Amino acid sequence: MRKIAVFTGSRADYGILYWLLTELIDIEGVELQLYVGGSHLSDEFGHTITQIMNDKFKVTETFSYLPYDDSAIGVAKSAARTLVCATQAIVKNKPDLMVVVGDRYETFSVAQAAMMSRLPIAHIHGGELTIGAIDDAIRHAITKMSQLHFAATEKYRQRIIQLGEQPKNVFSFGAPGLDNIDKLRLLSLSELSETLTFDLTSRYFVVTFHPETLSLNGGSRTLQNLFDALDSFTNYKLLITYPNADACGRKLVAMCQQYQEARPDRVLLVKSLGQLRYLSGIKHCSAVIGNSSSGLIEAPSFHVPTVNIGERQLGRDCGASVLTCSGSLKDIEKTINRACSPAFVEKCQNAENPYGCGAVAKKIVNEIVSFPLENLLKKQFHDLNTGF
Repeated sequence: MRKIAVFTGSRADYGILYWLLTELIDIEGVELQLYVGGSHLSDEFGHTITQIMNDKFKVTETFSYLPYDDSAIGVAKSAARTLVCATQAIVKNKPDLMVVVGDRYETFSVAQAAMMSRLPIAHIHGGELTIGAIDDAIRHAITKMSQLHFAATEKYRQRIIQLGEQPKNVFSFGAPGLDNIDKLRLLSLSELSETLTFDLTSRYFVVTFHPETLSLNGGSRTLQNLFDALDSFTNYKLLITYPNADACGRKLVAMCQQYQEARPDRVLLVKSLGQLRYLSGIKHCSAVIGNSSSGLIEAPSFHVPTVNIGERQLGRDCGASVLTCSGSLKDIEKTINRACSPAFVEKCQNAENPYGCGAVAKKIVNEIVSFPLENLLKKQFHDLNTGF
């Protein structure tokens, strides 16, 4: 029996992990341990553990660590609480492998707990760059703590190898979140409007703006510029989702709430849409706007324009349907106009998604249930042949 622990701390990584979890629970000889924490447990951010349970997954452990405040010291204390929770869960449940996704601070703490407990780690979405966020350093640190790696592109796979990881342990299958697009029956525009009790049958934008965690103000000035720019596009409605629970996240949430309250007929602000409604929203929208990775990874599969603002995603691979701009009001307005132009919309119809086309989760699962775990902890540094 191979006991595989999987950690999810937010709506974003749960969407990435859903089909991997579905595959794991159906495999004989595998025990799935699901560790759920953070914003999943918070009413403030949608209490999305309810969605996990509605999806019929058994939650093995819950980690309560969300910061009471989102200052730097609050987030650091939250990371410390996560480390304690994760270590206790590992000691209690004795998994054989820990699976983590991405680059958030709580994911780093879970990986640290696994490393200190001599537990091998499989890391999904390593090798990427997000220069405008502390996530960038966290992601590479998790790579060095991990033994198995599942990169979303071949470029990212090569970067993981450049960090010294053994090529035979690094795989490039694509982005697992794209499996949702292939496997879910997405809602029609009328169905989406009905489930949201908000009419989206006219043109609309999907807007998500997360904190820029290397910025002193968390990107609040950029978010205000975005709102000012969107006021120039009054013929579009706005479907806005909550910022992440990062440093300065609550400040951005308050700004979103104030913006929506002043424009209730045009703006819908939602704590968490869930994968079905979120992807359905992207499918039918005129553009995805903000700084979420979904604008770079999921939106291109729908051939929908993306306006990627600021530095949070700076360094990530972008397809031809993605336009990147600075956080200035003038640049945001100009880029939204370009994204909505008939010429660019037509260009998006032929744009390829650099993150693949789905069918990823099963490939990852095949490796994590069969890859030999013996001696994985004794990593050898893979030196590149540089000629020195």
